[in-house]
Amino acid sequence: MQRSLFSAIAVACLCAFVGTWASPAKAQDHVVSPAQFQSDAAGASAARQQHVQQIDGFLSTKDAQQAMKSAHMDPQQVKSAVQQLDDEDLAQLSARAEKAQRDFAAGTLSDRDLLIILVAIAALILIIVAVR
Repeated sequence: MQRSLFSAIAVACLCAFVGTWASPAKAQDHVVSPAQFQSDAAGASAARQQHVQQIDGFLSTKDAQQAMKSAHMDPQQVKSAVQQLDDEDLAQLSARAEKAQRDFAAGTLSDRDLLIILVAIAALILIIVAVR
């Protein structure tokens, strides 16, 4: 009886010692380091800000303002809705806006085509925000 009690105490002490000895090594072995996490968060924030600026610039053009007014959309409401988009939607719309601006500058889009794209993007922004 004393021998089994002594064995149980010895095993418990051994487990406690191994547990405390291995803990510092495990605590430092993170999947993602705090510095990497902070860097990724800052990168995501910068990318989001760039997308917002791209869309705001696109919606601030004279043609965009006229297109939204002719479609009876409030340009200020559309711009404020941009802030409510999630990162994925924001990135997609930013890419579309950038492509439309490049195509228009290159002459592959007419004024009418650009206006249609502007209204479609503004409507899409409002729809996405309204659904949430």
